[in-house]
Amino acid sequence: MLALSRSGRLLGARALHPLSCSPLIATPPLEASFSSNSPVPQDNTKKTSVSTIMDNASGVFFLTEMMRALWLTGEVFMQPKVTINYPYEKGYLSPRFRGEHALRRYPSGDERCIACKLCEAVCPAQAITIDTEERADGARRTTRYDIDMTKCIYCGYCQEACPVDAIVEGPNFEYATESREELLYDKEKLLANGDRWEKAIAKNLASEHLYR
Repeated sequence: MLALSRSGRLLGARALHPLSCSPLIATPPLEASFSSNSPVPQDNTKKTSVSTIMDNASGVFFLTEMMRALWLTGEVFMQPKVTINYPYEKGYLSPRFRGEHALRRYPSGDERCIACKLCEAVCPAQAITIDTEERADGARRTTRYDIDMTKCIYCGYCQEACPVDAIVEGPNFEYATESREELLYDKEKLLANGDRWEKAIAKNLASEHLYR
């Protein structure tokens, strides 16, 4: 509803309830929106200084960024190299590195494994399968020792659980294959790895004997 004053000026509009005709919402007069006292928006844009303009222009015309990049390249070129020529050069490996598995022997040539099956029981990936038999002297030895390297998560639990350090994770990490079957290790393969890496494995275990 529009309301008019005695002078005939338009004061505003009111919303009336359809039943009681009582005003519910009153809008301000239309003249208030055209008041001359309303604030004028300010321009907050920062002005670019003359020195900044000259610096940017000199960088464009004199190629200062390119010269700084060339200087940095020369400094790095004269520093010692951090890359190595792999595979002819290899980096340092920690004695605790967990690489390819191996079965070890005693210096006499006998197998260390006593077929206790602790490694098979502790393996979280169930990657180890062992069959045993009793020898003529009453000792137990394995007739089957298989590791599915595609399941192994290299947690090192088998090595920690072994009471005679028979199963270990050696320093070799270069054993990529072209088929899955080549990653199914049997006892002969594991013993061959142990014979090949025995010196490095024994050295690593000796360096960590205080922490095991």
